[in-house]
Amino acid sequence: MDDFLSATPKLEAFREYADPPALIAGRADRDWMEATTQRFAYRCTPLPIANASGWELVLPCSFLATWNGGPLTSDIQIKPLDDYKRSAMVVGSVFGHGVLTFHPGYLFRTSPGWALWVRGAPNTIKDGIVALDGLVETDWLPFTFTMNWRFTRPTTVRFEKGEAFCFLVMTPHALIDAIEPIVADLDDAPELKAGYEAWVASRRDFQARVARGDHDAIEQGWQRFYVQGRDATGKVEPLFHLSKRKLKAPRVKGRASPG
Repeated sequence: MDDFLSATPKLEAFREYADPPALIAGRADRDWMEATTQRFAYRCTPLPIANASGWELVLPCSFLATWNGGPLTSDIQIKPLDDYKRSAMVVGSVFGHGVLTFHPGYLFRTSPGWALWVRGAPNTIKDGIVALDGLVETDWLPFTFTMNWRFTRPTTVRFEKGEAFCFLVMTPHALIDAIEPIVADLDDAPELKAGYEAWVASRRDFQARVARGDHDAIEQGWQRFYVQGRDATGKVEPLFHLSKRKLKAPRVKGRASPG
């Protein structure tokens, strides 16, 4: 188990039936990010990187889901909005208490020590309902799981065909318990402190230049230390850095195709 991270972990998705919901690489774009002034939300590199750091299960149909506030499974009503014949295999009311349940349509298998963090697509906002997270030990389970969303109030929500209802993130489950966080003073790390102080000074200077209308600073728009993978001194060269991410699309085996 000590060296299980030395090789690229595997992620396999075994279809439960011929045409389950499509499994695709995570999409970096978000409608609300596109709508920000000059798409400035994308300047925060960790946001689109997170958006694309997993795989999406997307809906093959559109529907309305209504919760009346009650605890029963029958207190959620689902109304299909197209002629997809298997909507009941994808979404339903199983647990009650305002929980809407999705069925992935796959049995997933991961490498030893790896699990799937099952959640909603990162940085996605849906009024009236929120995705619930689960950490699933997919390295041994011979059965599948459900993806659940909980209404935040009695209301009707709409899910669209092609919308992600589940986001899968590979997680080194077997290692997390061994991690011991350490709290220290910044003074204990002189090089790190010097880099931090250089960034603070650079940040204040840049903001002051923007405030007094400096053309070059306004034209630059924002400081690009993170996206360029460097610190304010220019000395830090990370061993690994990404400004964009595009994961591999699933490779389909057999006759059936997802979606």
